[in-house]
Amino acid sequence: MYDKGKIVPGLIIFVGLMLFAIFNNAGQKPQPPKLEKPEGYKECVLPVEEMKQSHMVLLNEWRDEVIREGKREQVKVGGKMFDKSLQRGCMHCHTSKKKFCDVCHEFASVYPYCWDCHIAPQRDMADQEAK
Repeated sequence: MYDKGKIVPGLIIFVGLMLFAIFNNAGQKPQPPKLEKPEGYKECVLPVEEMKQSHMVLLNEWRDEVIREGKREQVKVGGKMFDKSLQRGCMHCHTSKKKFCDVCHEFASVYPYCWDCHIAPQRDMADQEAK
């Protein structure tokens, strides 16, 4: 009924492949992606580390304030005013979705739903049309 001659070698090969995958990557730290930084801007609405960790929380808060509560006040950063908006705020500085947003999101295997409603910045649209 059982075919030991095939099961035992099959298990040994399976365990060997799994151990190879684990030990082959052991001790290697993945390199974070290199992002295209905005030209002419030195600071963001929040410190860089805070934006890396919780930018989605900020975007959700802005969405709730603007769309659901009607609070459309601008945010002041370094003497400049920015809209609470993905397209007119964030994408005003970070002009390429492909070279900024997508690089990090693909590295982290995160696929946000922002672009289900929002339109990609014009620079990205020109890149897509050129292909």
